[in-house]
Amino acid sequence: MGDTWGVLFGSRLREYRDHRGWSLGELARATHYSRGYLSNVENGRKAPSDELAGACDRALRAKGELIAAARHDAAAKLRDTPWETAELVQKMQASDTTATTIETLHSTIEELCCRYNRRDAVELRREAHEWLQHVGALLRRPVGLKAHSELLVAGGWLALLAGCVEYDLGMATAAESTRVAALQLGLEAGHPEIVGWGHEMTAWFALTQGQFHRAVQASLKGQAAAPNSSVTVQLMAQEAKAKARLGKSGLETLLESGRGLLHRLPYPDRPDNHFKVDPSKWDYYSMDIHRMAGDNERATQYAEAVILDNTAPDGAELSPMRIAECRITLGFVAGRAGDLEEAVGLGLNGLKDGRQSKVHLRMVAAELDQELRQLFPGEDLVGEFEDALRGV
Repeated sequence: MGDTWGVLFGSRLREYRDHRGWSLGELARATHYSRGYLSNVENGRKAPSDELAGACDRALRAKGELIAAARHDAAAKLRDTPWETAELVQKMQASDTTATTIETLHSTIEELCCRYNRRDAVELRREAHEWLQHVGALLRRPVGLKAHSELLVAGGWLALLAGCVEYDLGMATAAESTRVAALQLGLEAGHPEIVGWGHEMTAWFALTQGQFHRAVQASLKGQAAAPNSSVTVQLMAQEAKAKARLGKSGLETLLESGRGLLHRLPYPDRPDNHFKVDPSKWDYYSMDIHRMAGDNERATQYAEAVILDNTAPDGAELSPMRIAECRITLGFVAGRAGDLEEAVGLGLNGLKDGRQSKVHLRMVAAELDQELRQLFPGEDLVGEFEDALRGV
């Protein structure tokens, strides 16, 4: 089959397979598709199904890149603003709330959420707020009950995204107001997952502000509101991270419970969506817990795995924020091994310019700074790292 999108998927599949060092036979065993069928798909002779794309994406840890290619999203994702659809805006302004328009709106919002880790935070916030204004205008008009509910859900996801980006930018007051709006929209729509994410944001804010008991409370409240869903896994991670900083025991059991729930849930159709949790994201959380527990070996294993999972075949970083924290984690390990130069180098690399969650990055980097000051008192290199930290 010679369709352009089929060729695109095949080339991306080959890139990721080579990047992971897998043969077609190994991919066949991992995905339960025949080697011949995979060869035909990879060479563009057959079109990939959604199921095949998902299986390959999961096996090769492609972070949604293969799923996007199979849906012909990859070409759109290369443009700066693929979600700016003038036709959709015109329909919404004309109060067109047909099922097709609503579905297109949700697809647009998902693309925004998939850009969270990489897009400039200021631009992403602006886009999210513009779409919130469009949705708000529709909610003030008379629409059908089903359309009204769908618009509430759309507004809830947009508010969650905007609130997360605002907090990344250090706009704590604005982020809290937006979080409250998202929670209210989720409650009004009867959408437990949006409600759960509203509580997760409280836990995240509290964690990064050193309010660890409050972070645990918010995590438990969110788990009660949205049990057995993707956000539950994220809430369990925030609970574990807060308890690790409180010196609590039982973290290994909590980690295993979260990992078990994650593996029972369906693999997300877009694992690059910020509000979806996939198995590789749990490795990122586990890294933090083991680092706090002083388990340098496992912290290193998880950090290296997360960096590998979030690096594309061409070397591009799929999640710069996660990779930055992994480098800081490896800086902890180097410092504990007595290598100050390596520790500071990794720490500075983690603080380099790029897409950042400034508040979260400052928290982790400050923990590294504190540990280096204890391990290497009076060393000039530690002062160099502190100067860089103050600039974040």
